[in-house]
Amino acid sequence: MAANREEMLLVQKISQIHDRISKLPSLTPSQQVNELFAELVLTCIPPISIDVSKLCNEAQEMRRNLIKLCGEAECLLESHFSDVLASFDNPLDHLHLFPYYSNYLKLSHLEFTLLSRHAPSPPARAAFVGSGPLPLSSLVLAVRHMPAAELHNYDVDPAANSRARRLVRGDPGAAARLAFHTADVLSVTDELGAYDVVFLAALVGVGREEKVRAVEHLARHMAPGAILVARSAHGARAFLYPVVKAADMKGFEVLTVYHPVDEVINSVVVARKTHGEHEAAGGRQAARSSRGFASAAR
Repeated sequence: MAANREEMLLVQKISQIHDRISKLPSLTPSQQVNELFAELVLTCIPPISIDVSKLCNEAQEMRRNLIKLCGEAECLLESHFSDVLASFDNPLDHLHLFPYYSNYLKLSHLEFTLLSRHAPSPPARAAFVGSGPLPLSSLVLAVRHMPAAELHNYDVDPAANSRARRLVRGDPGAAARLAFHTADVLSVTDELGAYDVVFLAALVGVGREEKVRAVEHLARHMAPGAILVARSAHGARAFLYPVVKAADMKGFEVLTVYHPVDEVINSVVVARKTHGEHEAAGGRQAARSSRGFASAAR
């Protein structure tokens, strides 16, 4: 009963914050916008064991809309700081100005650490799907963790890619290794087979059907043995980002699932693309791994 009451109070508080965010005239960064989203994040960080898939229809609809609002606000925030960074001769020297830069450092370190446990050698070519106007994850991976790799960034928004390209103009070495492509991932086919690892951003596929479609497309076109690193969410943090379930990973063998309990919001799912004849077995393996989504793979 205590757990049910805790969940009820959590959903009630998040619903109240959602109502306040929904009434904002704009999600462009401002003191009011920043304070509301900061309150939302702090509300969702505590490790409350809640299964958002079991919420009532009204709460489910609220959550879907909240994730969309979070995505829109995040894009506007990143666009704003991408413009700020672009005013410097070498924007890469000033990434720390982004208020959540330390979170990206921790998340990228986590993803690379988990990836390294399963990759036989350092990736030579990687793709980041859903890189956005401020591709901090890709930049941090390129500079700190994968200094010899090519990183290809994909985003459906040409304005986002235009902003992102400006950030590497002051560093010839980074500019030579980072490429930016304007494309919907569902239209990218043969190119996906050339990457050792593909990183899938949390907001690629906000709805469940969209997320499944993106993962299935990657399963069809990634090279057998290539690694997929997908961002997910767990517990109350699933009010901020979509959840990637084991059942969604058909065509992949789920290797690791990690649920952070600190200020890093996203869970990380690491999976290997199975060989064609083993895809059915891979789907069964993913289903067997579903319990891993309920506890952190420390």
